[in-house]
Amino acid sequence: MVKLRLKRCGRKAIYRIVAIDVRSRREGRDLRKVGFYDPIKNQIYLNVPAILYFLEKGAQPTGTVHDISKRAGVFTELRPNQQI
Repeated sequence: MVKLRLKRCGRKAIYRIVAIDVRSRREGRDLRKVGFYDPIKNQIYLNVPAILYFLEKGAQPTGTVHDISKRAGVFTELRPNQQI
């Protein structure tokens, strides 16, 4: 199963949003980088087509990634029969 979750980068609280296998550790090898989140500067970058691709294939976002994506309006672009 694939999840969309945060992967920490560097010493500061800066995260990449990645598609990664559930059995991998947090800093393990990801399938694809789909976004970036900086909570200090409150910056968010999302690759919406890549996120939608993984969601349509059955990937599950973690709680934090779900909240970030919802704030950015990613879920409004899903087909009506697919709701997370």
